[in-house]
Amino acid sequence: MLEAALLKDGKGDPLLDGKLNESREWGVVNRFCEQTYTRLSSQPLTRGLDPNATIRMLKIGRIKFSRFCFGTPTRADEFDPSSGNIIVVNTLKGSVRHPLDGNAIVDTRPGDSYVVDCSRIDYWNVADGHDLQLNLTVPHALMEEMAARWYGFVPDDDLWRRRLVFGRRESAWLSLLDYATRSLDARHDGIGHGLIEQRIEEAICLELLRNWAREAGLCLDTGARAAAPHYVREAERLMIECAGAAPSITDIAMKLGITTRSLSEGFRRFRGITPHAFLNAQRLDGLRQALLAAAPGESASSIARARGFVNLSAMAAGYRARFGETPAQTLRGVRPRS
Repeated sequence: MLEAALLKDGKGDPLLDGKLNESREWGVVNRFCEQTYTRLSSQPLTRGLDPNATIRMLKIGRIKFSRFCFGTPTRADEFDPSSGNIIVVNTLKGSVRHPLDGNAIVDTRPGDSYVVDCSRIDYWNVADGHDLQLNLTVPHALMEEMAARWYGFVPDDDLWRRRLVFGRRESAWLSLLDYATRSLDARHDGIGHGLIEQRIEEAICLELLRNWAREAGLCLDTGARAAAPHYVREAERLMIECAGAAPSITDIAMKLGITTRSLSEGFRRFRGITPHAFLNAQRLDGLRQALLAAAPGESASSIARARGFVNLSAMAAGYRARFGETPAQTLRGVRPRS
């Protein structure tokens, strides 16, 4: 499983042809790490030793998949939290040492998956030089978005600060990654189909969230969603159903017979987001579905106006932040450059 990940597409055609896929220069390898993961410091365990690195990366939605190794025993540390990224290390060969809670450490072996939120807690690793990893770089903001959408609240640092191993050999998680990488198309250096790409991104985030929470001993289904008062859950229902009509938060509060302040406080306490953020996410999701289903000749601006978007510049900025591409790119099925 995953033997050909980022090497070949589902038809067996070579991926990333004509691009730099390996290097023996530390400068090149460090630039790849900064662009793919975050700024970090890497030191060979034997002074003066050059890398023999594998450096392959493709994006599926907003998630970066990378096939990577330093190719020599190396310690990496000082991961920059400002990148806002979660890193999932899936060990394919050799072993990699990581920190766990407290002073505990773990050596991941082939088939093991390790997750750390570098935006919330420090991280380092030591690779044995014979290792190979299929890594995922997932924006923390994307995981919060998926948690809010599917579980109705954003977990706090009881989850995000947990560094742990999950999955293990032949797990459903690895099968999902295998499916995702087999869906890549060498003609596009990616999937090349917006709707499938969105669904794969969503499935990966949800499966990661489920595994992470289970290993951390947290139950998302009976968390803040169940504890939230009726008016918060009812507001969510109304905002999901009425997103296309562009209601205001005042409209929603009036239908529920409460003040906007009470609604805002309820969302802040039980969801970790504002009602405006929740509503805006639903509206952007609806816009994306409309763009993907648009008839030939329709424009992104006309579709957006029909769904109640007035400030198109603000809409485009929010859309790009949420989906990693512009509305026009979604409409035309054009993938943004990595």
